Amino acid sequence: MTGALPTGVPAIEAVDVSRTYELDGVSVPALRGVSLTIDPGEYVAVIGPSGSGKSTLMHLLGGLDRPSGGRLVIGGRDVTTLSAPELATLRNRTIGFVFQAFHLLPRTSAVDNVALPLVYRGIGARQRRDRAAAMLGRVGLGHRLDHRPNQLSGGEQQRVAIARALVTDPAVLLADEPTGNLDTGTGEAVLELLEQLNAESGVALVMVTHDQEVAARARRRIAVRDGLIRSDTFHDRPLSGGDGGPATLDPAPSAEPRSASGSGPGHPSGGSGGAAGATGRLPRTSGGPERAPGPRPDAETGSGGAG
Repeated sequence: MTGALPTGVPAIEAVDVSRTYELDGVSVPALRGVSLTIDPGEYVAVIGPSGSGKSTLMHLLGGLDRPSGGRLVIGGRDVTTLSAPELATLRNRTIGFVFQAFHLLPRTSAVDNVALPLVYRGIGARQRRDRAAAMLGRVGLGHRLDHRPNQLSGGEQQRVAIARALVTDPAVLLADEPTGNLDTGTGEAVLELLEQLNAESGVALVMVTHDQEVAARARRRIAVRDGLIRSDTFHDRPLSGGDGGPATLDPAPSAEPRSASGSGPGHPSGGSGGAAGATGRLPRTSGGPERAPGPRPDAETGSGGAG
């Protein structure tokens, strides 16, 4: 069900990848020679403390940044050979992003938030809405199509973000601390949803986290520290929502309390704002009216943001 890759081609392959930033004339190495392969359908947790390089690694694996050295291949394409518009198209077709802060357009309905990445595919409005509605149904929000983010709980907003990430039928879903803004019970439900979608659709799930309990759920765990991979281990632990799950997930419960502004537990003010989830860019701080990004080639990033 995921975006087709040539037979035998890894979803992502990194060989001796490094990333160094120049800050005030000082070179700061964030990654120092990382090699890994992500195959279609894998369930991987990347774990490490703050400053370990795991977020830099995720940005590289998602094509949001380019390596300073080494070879990085996404969906069979070497990113160092691609122009900015070509890399944006690759992101849109290959990678889906889910972030801690949701990055939903605050004055836009759930179905239109989910449909936004399809704008960059040149898909017509009716087909965009149909595909977005179907994906919201899959994540249990078929009854919330026309609700805006401030009318949804934190868990429901994250489900919308997951639907947006998957509506382009990507080969890889990158999730950066996807439960960080959620209470324990809601976070558990979101993890089970991601695991079920991984098992049913075959999308590779790569989850970046600092939480050992969250990482322990994955079949493969990659520990990052000081810009290096310190361990890469495989486990036989079964998925929570894996075998025999329904094709359509249960509707999201409405019991999670919300404030008057619509924020759920642990959902800070402003956490759902911006268009990063559809454009691959963090939202700009602006007092002007909200607009969906125009079809700029460099904005065609698919369903994620820089988080």
